[in-house]
Amino acid sequence: MPEPLSSPDRLRTDPLSALRAELARARLTRGPVLPFGLSAIDEKLADQGLSGAGLHEIAPRSAELSDDAAATLFAAGIAARFASRPGFNVLWALSRFDLYAPGLAQVGLPPDRLLYAQGRKDGDVLALAEDGLRDGSLACVIAEVKVADQTATRRLQLAAADGSTPMLLYRRHRSRDHCPLAQPSSAMTRWLVGCTSSTPLPHAGIGRARWQVELVRQRNGNPFTLELEACDDQGRLALPTALAHRAAAEDRAAINAA
Repeated sequence: MPEPLSSPDRLRTDPLSALRAELARARLTRGPVLPFGLSAIDEKLADQGLSGAGLHEIAPRSAELSDDAAATLFAAGIAARFASRPGFNVLWALSRFDLYAPGLAQVGLPPDRLLYAQGRKDGDVLALAEDGLRDGSLACVIAEVKVADQTATRRLQLAAADGSTPMLLYRRHRSRDHCPLAQPSSAMTRWLVGCTSSTPLPHAGIGRARWQVELVRQRNGNPFTLELEACDDQGRLALPTALAHRAAAEDRAAINAA
């Protein structure tokens, strides 16, 4: 009677078991996942949120300053939620300091949670970001660059995994005719963010800003586009009121039909 196969031998003879074991190891080493807290987004993401040990790219939809501000605040809101644990700070690396601190604070990222690092050129900024990621003591790293080739993004992805730290690569527009996300990348998700019209108020005043958020690419998932209300003071996005009511009505209808 043949002896039963040991666990390693069984894995070698069962490719499906080996694949499942590899995926389990990847989940353990990838780091925590940060959900957006909106089913309209999380259910469309392959990981049900953003990997806390991966590279995510963000870019404005156009070269307009309003879209640039929207994309900046979108990144800041994500970083604020990654930095919700006390004692963990965010590193923001850039080559030109043009951030508006009160605006960042309004989406949950106050000055006392931010560390800034300034380089002379994109290569310096990428190196600063990589060092910050490998240190492993930061809540999140953001780097602003105009150019980052696939080799650079691969290095950032590996550094994020090694340090179990999320990396947000903010790609600035080089020109009005160039999309920052046109080049290949090793990022786990790639986002385009731009402004759209906010909901009219029944009285004089300015309503909550509204963004068009497009997930251009994600690993193991499909792209999608959503219209969302801008981050609140905790970095949280929201569905526009009309869409939120419609989603709730659809959920109730599904429950009643069941």
